[in-house]
Amino acid sequence: MPAKNVLGTALEPCSFDPMTGFFRDGCCNTGAEDVGLHLVCSVMTDKFLAFSKARGNDLSTPMPMYQFPGLKEGDRWCLCALRWKEALEAGMAPQVVLEATHISTLEFIDLEDLQKHAATD
Repeated sequence: MPAKNVLGTALEPCSFDPMTGFFRDGCCNTGAEDVGLHLVCSVMTDKFLAFSKARGNDLSTPMPMYQFPGLKEGDRWCLCALRWKEALEAGMAPQVVLEATHISTLEFIDLEDLQKHAATD
């Protein structure tokens, strides 16, 4: 059965460049192995990347050994739901692509908060 997004429709891809998702399939799919719950398709900003690095998760530095190019402003990435919520509470939440954000996100974050941060592109 195809995964659904937070709007209740088919989950759309988040990004193929850079390739994102726990399964590196371009989508914010999840499964039992995904203990971090990489569910929220987010549009990176320099502000959020600095926030994440300060919290111990450096998403901007390339790590070739993991085929990770490092993220920059404008890149889309499947963030962990609780990291996005932490950024929301700190006033640093990046925009969200609702159509590409997994429905399981709603177990942790209110749809209204996601909609307030919806990407407009």
